[in-house]
Amino acid sequence: MQKKSDAELMQLIKEKYRPALEELYDRYIKLVYSFSLNSTKDPDKAKVIVQAVFMRIWTTENGYNPEKGQFVNWLLTITRNITIDHHRKEKRENVFVAIEQEQLEQIPGNPSNNPAEIVSRKLLREQIQKTYQYLSNNQIELIQWLYWEGYTLREIAEMKQEPLGTIKSRLHQTLKILRNHMVTEMGGMNK
Repeated sequence: MQKKSDAELMQLIKEKYRPALEELYDRYIKLVYSFSLNSTKDPDKAKVIVQAVFMRIWTTENGYNPEKGQFVNWLLTITRNITIDHHRKEKRENVFVAIEQEQLEQIPGNPSNNPAEIVSRKLLREQIQKTYQYLSNNQIELIQWLYWEGYTLREIAEMKQEPLGTIKSRLHQTLKILRNHMVTEMGGMNK
């Protein structure tokens, strides 16, 4: 294995020959690690990037093409791209601050604490429940799961074992029925 070129090792890796990956790892671990460590300044993060780089090499379909340049340049490009992805992911995660529901409810001015908002939501819910008489059981279930229990359309499709498009179409029809009957209930013009 040690006498094989990088291109030959990459060809063997494409055929999922594990000793080839181990040889490539031994050859370039120091280079990839030092590049990652220099970029992150954190040994743990550098190790995560190293693991991602060699996982990418193992799983990539395109692989290395010796006609396009030296292997080491290709490897450093992958390392650089994964490092950039890692930095972007960290930046996104640092933007959001986790707040528990109890903490959120204690924030002054939170709509969930406003009595007018509470009454408004309760009235809306009662109006929607009155219009349930115009809906099928599947439509009622969809409204309850989506708006009152917080499931996503994709989750509902999985639970119902139906295509996502069917669920979206059902939601569209359901909202159309609700809108027409709620306008009538509220004294407005029915479309």
